[in-house]
Amino acid sequence: MADVIDIANPIRTQAILNEYGLHAKKKLGQNFLTDLNILHGIVDTAEITNDDFVLEIGPGIGSLTEQLARAAKKVVALEIDSQMVAVLSDTLQPYDNVKVIENDVLKVDLNELIAAEFGQNATVKVVANLPYYITTPILMQLLRANISWDNIVVMMQREVADRLNAMPGTKEYGVLTLTLQYFAQAQLAMKVAAASFNPAPNVDSAVVKLTPLTPEIVVDQPERLFGVIKGSFSHRRKSLWNNMLQTYGKDAATKEKITTALESAGISPAIRAERLELAEFTTLYLALRAQGLTK
Repeated sequence: MADVIDIANPIRTQAILNEYGLHAKKKLGQNFLTDLNILHGIVDTAEITNDDFVLEIGPGIGSLTEQLARAAKKVVALEIDSQMVAVLSDTLQPYDNVKVIENDVLKVDLNELIAAEFGQNATVKVVANLPYYITTPILMQLLRANISWDNIVVMMQREVADRLNAMPGTKEYGVLTLTLQYFAQAQLAMKVAAASFNPAPNVDSAVVKLTPLTPEIVVDQPERLFGVIKGSFSHRRKSLWNNMLQTYGKDAATKEKITTALESAGISPAIRAERLELAEFTTLYLALRAQGLTK
């Protein structure tokens, strides 16, 4: 592969775009990464070896896919844009360990896909340069899919990266922070300048590495826990008590149940949701469930 000019080479990237009459589709959040140092950094952050199965989301013209293919045992890339799928069949032609699948990551059954492409119960590494407008839904899809993963390395908008690592009491801290903390630990791996892309996005970017973890308190229905968290943040500036009333009802019987749950959890009704840590929310969820309030 020594004589192959990298797809991410700015001149080759532009040549590919020109050859296929391509332009970044704003509605799909497309920006093509042309900085090889960043691409190599992503592969290094994911600790890809020649024994690894890699699931890539949003390969674009194949700039990152190519680097993954050189390091991994097999790469399966999910691409939603049919025009890009046609381009990838050309740009990735030298690599026989890559398979491109035209599909939407938000609609595909990831467990079935991984079993079919890598083998039953296979563990994967997930790497993605995500469209910024849909970063959060894709992250949640990956985390909630119950797939076996070693790490997830994602390029995202810097603002979203800050939310993943936010501390209680800050404006960035919220539903996304807490939901992610149930499944994984987030680490900011690198910051990425807008000039690293063609075209340059209007926002700063960052690469984040997620490592799986077991939460301090495991619940059998985490989606219900997340529902409690979401309801608690429904009006950020309001107290937890007011948001609970908004979520569960304001009749006397419900108020009594909420009061009992808060007392059982040892949480002040006057506190705001942004002050509570995941373990406290989990305790609150269990107390609300004991009162028959969670759905």
